[in-house]
Amino acid sequence: MRSCPDMSSDKKKIVIGLSGGVDSAVAAARLKQEGWNVTGLFMKNWDEDDDEAYCAAREDLAAATAVSETIGIPLKTVNFSHEYWERVFSTFLKEYQAGRTPNPDVLCNREIKFKEFLSYAQMLGSPVIATGHYARIKSHKNGFDLHKSEDLSKDQSYFLHELGQTALAATIFPLGETNKTEVRAEAVSLGLPNAKRKDSTGICFIGERKFSDFLSKYLPPTPGDIKDLKGKTIGKHQGLWFYTLGQRQGLDIGGAGDAWYVAEKNMTENTLIVVQGHDHPSLLKQSVSVKEMHWTRKEPTQTRLTCFAKTRYRQADQSCEVEIFPDGSLSATFEELQRAPTPGQSLVLYHDTQVLGGGVIEQVV
Repeated sequence: MRSCPDMSSDKKKIVIGLSGGVDSAVAAARLKQEGWNVTGLFMKNWDEDDDEAYCAAREDLAAATAVSETIGIPLKTVNFSHEYWERVFSTFLKEYQAGRTPNPDVLCNREIKFKEFLSYAQMLGSPVIATGHYARIKSHKNGFDLHKSEDLSKDQSYFLHELGQTALAATIFPLGETNKTEVRAEAVSLGLPNAKRKDSTGICFIGERKFSDFLSKYLPPTPGDIKDLKGKTIGKHQGLWFYTLGQRQGLDIGGAGDAWYVAEKNMTENTLIVVQGHDHPSLLKQSVSVKEMHWTRKEPTQTRLTCFAKTRYRQADQSCEVEIFPDGSLSATFEELQRAPTPGQSLVLYHDTQVLGGGVIEQVV
């Protein structure tokens, strides 16, 4: 975490996103202890289910309010639901309709939490924002680098890889050097009311619902055949967008032998291709391609580099050779075969703990 500048005459202003969770609560408390003039901001990004309990926005706001009162900081609320729908959720639906599996958390961070939030904070007179993300930002003479957090089990740099220099220059991650166990213990010692509150999981607008039930509200059923590699029909599906590569659940295919897994989605024929066995050869791929790459600082001058990569969150770093093409696209060829890398998910490149950049996977081979 960056140190606080001289505040002898006027405390430096900072706005922190307060979600109601323990991470942002401890981050806010730390900032105040360090002498920052802290304002909390609760962001509401979803309006569709105000009468339902899925997203629990009211509970989150109540928790954020209790935290702000305990710490002794003002709390403001803002509704970014329109921006979220236009710039995150609409893309989310289009990607599923195209047969890909998008990651809305990456888009939300880029478009809402580190763009709209930053703009709103600046309107309040604060040049700096903070969040409870587990990641680190390091500054140097040529700009800012994004790094993995000290607690690798909680690291969220994968979801933050599209942050540009403007966002990185104006952001602080107070928990970047901290273990999650320490955060919980600190919350208890500070007497924070949400010290033992369960961490949120999944995507806010889906909540605790079955994913297929949620998606069917926005994408109509399009029944089709489930076939094996020989073209034999062995089942029926209700829409290709309900499935992702490597998936086992929800296929409803019986019979003897190993479990069935999704190997391909044929959008032209509306057919789901499945194979038996968790590590079937059809699920193992050597390389992926990215059409539009976002580099954290600037595109490397060399056209080839050796680095590590992730094709999904919580995956161990995978060694790969990257080739960068004149149009800015690239391909990454892995040292070891990768199980079910998926178009629509993100390829994120690393050098040790440093995030080099990332982009949406276009094709897998």
